[in-house]
Amino acid sequence: MQVTRVQDIFENYIKQSNFDVAISKKSNGKWHNYSSKEFEQNVNELALGFLAQGVLAQEKIGIISSNRPEWLFVDLALQKIGAVSVPIYPTITVEDYTYIFNDAGIKMVFLETQELVSKAKEACKDFDYAISIYSFNPIDGVPHWSELKQTATAEHTIHLQERSRAVKPEDLFTLIYTSGTTGKPKGVMLSHNNLVSNVLNSIDLMPVEKGEKVLSFLPMCHVFERMVIYIYMQKGVAIYFAENMETIGDNIKEVKPAMFTAVPRLLEKIYDKIMDKASALTGIKKLLFYWAHDLGLKYNINDNQGFWYTFQLKLANKIIFSKWREALGGNIKTIVSGSAPLQTRLATIFWAAQIPIMEGYGLTETSPVISVNEVNPKYNRIGTVGRVIKGVEVKFAEDGEILVKGPNVMMGYYNKPGETNEAIKNDWLHTGDIGELIEGKYLKITDRKKEIFKTSGGKYVAPTLLENRLKESPIIEQVMVVGDGQKFPGALLVPNFESLKKYCIHKKITYSTDAEIILHPTIIDKFKRIIEEKNVYFAQWEKVKQFRILPNLWSIDGGELTPTLKLKRKSIAAKYAMQIEEIYKCMP
Repeated sequence: MQVTRVQDIFENYIKQSNFDVAISKKSNGKWHNYSSKEFEQNVNELALGFLAQGVLAQEKIGIISSNRPEWLFVDLALQKIGAVSVPIYPTITVEDYTYIFNDAGIKMVFLETQELVSKAKEACKDFDYAISIYSFNPIDGVPHWSELKQTATAEHTIHLQERSRAVKPEDLFTLIYTSGTTGKPKGVMLSHNNLVSNVLNSIDLMPVEKGEKVLSFLPMCHVFERMVIYIYMQKGVAIYFAENMETIGDNIKEVKPAMFTAVPRLLEKIYDKIMDKASALTGIKKLLFYWAHDLGLKYNINDNQGFWYTFQLKLANKIIFSKWREALGGNIKTIVSGSAPLQTRLATIFWAAQIPIMEGYGLTETSPVISVNEVNPKYNRIGTVGRVIKGVEVKFAEDGEILVKGPNVMMGYYNKPGETNEAIKNDWLHTGDIGELIEGKYLKITDRKKEIFKTSGGKYVAPTLLENRLKESPIIEQVMVVGDGQKFPGALLVPNFESLKKYCIHKKITYSTDAEIILHPTIIDKFKRIIEEKNVYFAQWEKVKQFRILPNLWSIDGGELTPTLKLKRKSIAAKYAMQIEEIYKCMP
């Protein structure tokens, strides 16, 4: 079947696959499997149920849940009848729910837990119309999603075929509200063609084959994971949903996936866990580990480093790095990293350990992939986000902003024609990111246009570059560089408190509380030395000259991070205005 709509991907998947396990989800310590036939049956019965409830073409239906088979059932059933799914982050505020429900005109919503049901009811309590609420988990007083499947008649089966045939590639397929670092979320309108073009133009880069297993845990309410799920279907692989974010390590060992997607923070945690275990080693085991580790950091995927280095790395892979691969299930062909910049040293050492990293770049507005590093080292440049995928064009504005054109570029922002016209000019989407081409082929992101600031001396500073360099230290968990209109850049630092505790043990410092330990002179000196070490990579006007250490991790619930874990810079600056003021009372 020719693929022109997202539902065609599902139809192809069912036709080419006859799996005992097509999709699976672990809950309560047990994997719950659905065969290809059961997958298809659930989707079709739910689509009929939607018709029985009178859901019209292009009506908006919300999904608020972690990844699970039912998420896909709803998503795919809506596609078959030409309705529009509106995936929403479970972690956002009631106020944001109210705004999205109202802006999108949500008619029905599917939720996972009692807490989310309560938030949804609170969000729409003042509406002059009712929103139908269904649950994925059994919840007293809330209709279960499966009840919808029991409401259809034979009449609806004929109607389903008509509705499915009527869906056009240019129709609105989904409405995704960007989390946004400032202001109200914007509804990104993506058509079937937007998603399908991105799937078909990315699929050959994914090294998975029919019948292999993959693990999914990044939220499907974000377009990155959702598009990759469609690639998995088109490839004909079995999809396993992790139990939760805390059990990913165990789930990876159980599933033994060929690939998974990740954000850099997860790869940092995997690396930190490996290094923590290494610190407990003794004797020859410790010497061998750090020998292999240091060797891996010197790896260059694009150069022949000579017989002696190659021989040593082969030995290191056999005795040390093989354990890294075992911890990831032993079958990993690649890990695709996106959403934020990946530290080059992590990409380097994972490649050295024969764990290829495909770092890519994209936006919700581009469905999402714009460029990606490939699993073939010949077409991978660590420190960049790879080559622009086929079908997509990139050029640069005079100020270095990346402009994108292609079939993957959104239809526009829902109910926001003014902002749509500001974002898309002459068919070119203005990404808000600053970049350049390396070797004339490989896209490198240097910063967010709106995040670059100017010091009082008239020098421009790209905070992301500084922040990523500082986060290379295992003792720094989070950092935000400040300094707009000031004499010099400063930094707000949040420690990795587990690493800090180990450092205190090493230095024989009594650890009382997080709030007290960050005031200890030895700890402050430690952070000073880290900043001095990292400052050598930057020009004089870019160097961080003062800082403040904070006692609490930034979080989504605290309002400092978006659901995709990006910094809400204005919120952080407002919350820690006093600490920032203190930075600039001090002379460098």
